[in-house]
This record gives sequence, C-alpha cells and structure tokens, in this order.
Amino acid sequence: MPTARTKRPRCPQMMRKPRGASGLPEYDRGACPDHLATRRQLRDRSVSPGGHGPVGILRCARCRYTPQWSCPPGHRGRAWLYDLRLTRPKRVPTLAQEWALDRAMAARTTCPRCRRRYVYCLPLRTLGSCLECAEGIPADPATYTLPAGPAHHLAA
Repeated sequence: MPTARTKRPRCPQMMRKPRGASGLPEYDRGACPDHLATRRQLRDRSVSPGGHGPVGILRCARCRYTPQWSCPPGHRGRAWLYDLRLTRPKRVPTLAQEWALDRAMAARTTCPRCRRRYVYCLPLRTLGSCLECAEGIPADPATYTLPAGPAHHLAA
C-alpha cells in the first residue's frame, strides 16, 4: 500500500500573512505615490531618510496577483518606502574623515614586505603579504603602484 505524502511545512520566513497586518499601507509596483521612494532611490538622489522611519511598503511582483496576502518583512522582493518630503541631504565627510578612510584602505592594500600598494585588498590575515612575496607569483604591474618617497605632511 503506497504511503500518502505529507505536505512539507513552509519556511517560517516565507509564510504569508494578511495584507495590512503590518500597519503600514502597502503599494504594488508602479502604483505607489510620487512622494514615496525606496532606499536605493534615496541613495540615487543623495538624500537620507533624516531619522524618520518607513511610511509604506512596496510589495513584491508576485503579490500583485494575490491582493489579500502580503509577503513577510524579510522577503527579498519587498521594500520599505520613505517620504521624500521628510528627507535630508546626505552628510558630506570632512577632509579629516576622508584622510582617515584613505589611511585605512592603504593599510589593507599595501604589502608590508615590498611596500607596493595594490588596487585590491590583500589577504593579510591568511598570507601576511601579497601573492608575489608569499608564493613568488609575479604580479601584474597594472595592479599596483610603487612605494612613494618620504612622506611629506602638510603644515597645519
């Protein structure tokens, strides 16, 4: 006698819930108001939410065909919508912050043995140096710059 197959339970992250259960208005793709934008659209306009939370939810394309259901919050096709009227311009880093970031990147991209600065991050945790120093593999000259002369600091 064949055994009846039981239905596998859905993953808890993919369980659908009734639309509007999150408390925020939900919009289908192409149907949300003009004053609402996703995080990626905010980034393209060089603005930030300004400390305000999301005011709506952009539903995934699959939910268009099931108007009574909504995907869970962690679903990939779902996005938070922010009000453009409440946004602020992004902060511009100071010169000291940019200099600190450049020094941090220089530490990740400079070989401690040969002092070459590469255009990519080196495997310093595992090898401790660039591939040329660790294994003798010749490096492409287009991927690094030679060490500079003595450092000249700007007078404050």
